[in-house]
Amino acid sequence: MREVMAKIAIVGAGQAGLHLGIGLLLSGHQVTMLSNRTGEQIAAGTVISSQSMYGMALGLERELGIDYWQDSAPQYAGAQMRVADSDGNVMLFWQGAMDEPGQSIDQRVKMPVWIDRFIELGGDFRLVDAGIAELEELAGSHDLTVIASGKGEIGQLFTRNPDRSPFTQPQRVLALTYVNRFRPRPGIPAICININPGIGEFVSFPGLTLSGACEIFTIEAVPGGPMDVWDDVKTPEEHLKVSEHLLRTFFPLEAERIDGHLELTDDKAVLRGRITPTTKYPVATLPSGAQVFGLADVVCLNDPLTGQGSNNASKGAKIYLDAINARGDAPFDEAWMNAVFEEYWDYARYPVAYTNQTLGQPPEHMLRILKTAESDAGLAHLMANSFNDPKSIAPWYYDAAAAHEFLDGRTPVAA
Repeated sequence: MREVMAKIAIVGAGQAGLHLGIGLLLSGHQVTMLSNRTGEQIAAGTVISSQSMYGMALGLERELGIDYWQDSAPQYAGAQMRVADSDGNVMLFWQGAMDEPGQSIDQRVKMPVWIDRFIELGGDFRLVDAGIAELEELAGSHDLTVIASGKGEIGQLFTRNPDRSPFTQPQRVLALTYVNRFRPRPGIPAICININPGIGEFVSFPGLTLSGACEIFTIEAVPGGPMDVWDDVKTPEEHLKVSEHLLRTFFPLEAERIDGHLELTDDKAVLRGRITPTTKYPVATLPSGAQVFGLADVVCLNDPLTGQGSNNASKGAKIYLDAINARGDAPFDEAWMNAVFEEYWDYARYPVAYTNQTLGQPPEHMLRILKTAESDAGLAHLMANSFNDPKSIAPWYYDAAAAHEFLDGRTPVAA
């Protein structure tokens, strides 16, 4: 029987791991964190993600007192969606205001500060490139081991759940860029999603990086399509040149925001890759029989198209934190881990569906909703706030019958 305060190990010093670790330390637990990079190495490295975050997730950071950039980082208080072809012919456009503003803090800025806070609170921060042997040691010396980051052999410990994972291969080729000389959109700052049907998407929003305010954008190319041209790109300069070319060619209305030519915020402000959206079973068993508990992208990985990844990480960390604090001196056994993950999945299934539905061939009811939002300001407002909480538009955004009942019963709000 252990004391009520637990010994928790966390592998991964990212959005989820540090959020959970700091919360656990503030609750009085002993926490060991393994990371393969120091804060200084993270700050000096390549950009990690786009990390567009909204009111709910930012509020969870505020609860822990780690929202250090609340008043200094650019905010965006709106969302827009445009569907247009390569000639700029617009098929659909809506925009709406968010009830709470969003922010994006370069994780090269954010994570080092959070690591310092973790250590300041008494956390045991270890620079270790963890493998199975390290997990065995942690599991043997701690009450619970949480895997908040893991590739290679660690990532392979967790098994794909086919019932919750409709895709078996990447749905987009991703190219992330932090830039200057890209003017703000007209009107209030916003997350802007632009769709060129069958070709891909361009998503942009304001952010804060090492050098200050910037614009962050992701080009999402349909594999095998005309924007899937990244295989031979090697340097940051080539990445920027290709990005500007694709923006001017396939998203000419957004390209009007370019002030002369795009400029990288720094020479490590680019990232490329392919993600297969996947949900896994949350418990993995080590060779010894000890079990570890997956968190965030390790067990629920989304394509970044709808900007849900960091928000899911924050919300998952909060659910895990509350569950650990409520456990008392009962064991963190497999049944408990699965129950906690199911509590998280009760929320996460909505951002997963939200993103997956956008990646695939849009169902007719979804197109009807988005088209109606053009002329119904109330619906545009609901859709703008769905970035913050995709569960808020259930069931009508995800179910055809519910969608038609919802729309047929609405009284449109004029713009």
